[in-house]
Amino acid sequence: MTEFDPVPDREAIDAVRERWREGADTFDRVYETALGITEPTSYDEIARIADCSPNAARKHLDRLADMGIVRAHRDVQPFRYERNDGYLEWQEASRIAEERTVDEIVDRVATLEAEREAFRDRFGASDPSAVSAFDPDDAGDDHDSVHERMELLGDWRAIEREIRLYDLARRIAQNDGHLVPV
Repeated sequence: MTEFDPVPDREAIDAVRERWREGADTFDRVYETALGITEPTSYDEIARIADCSPNAARKHLDRLADMGIVRAHRDVQPFRYERNDGYLEWQEASRIAEERTVDEIVDRVATLEAEREAFRDRFGASDPSAVSAFDPDDAGDDHDSVHERMELLGDWRAIEREIRLYDLARRIAQNDGHLVPV
């Protein structure tokens, strides 16, 4: 039996990067790189990852900032950029609004709210951030119990996010693609 190494060898990484470089223009590579950035990152670093010049990266990042896809931090040198999670949530909510009727969205929110209420009752809290996975419950505080609580709290957070998305989708669907009536 061969040993599995989760890190691909350099040759495999280079092959994937080459296909990416050949299959995407500079804007697309900067865009895809920016969507993977979760904290303020210099345009030089984004350029390195996107395999383009720093000037090209900065130009495209400024365009993405104007579009609301990334946030620009211009008060530091070099300028830093990070993805705008609000934009990604709006994009996902817009997709939901296009794919479902308002009634389907409202029904889904009602189902999610019932699930949220069950979590609130189970943990005696109104928000998953108010609960620690390490607090012992009636099941004990062994590794399996902590792991189960972590999974449950993750599920609760996912429900909270989905409620936000579906509520946003409802507003978009009810207002012809806008967040507020026009």
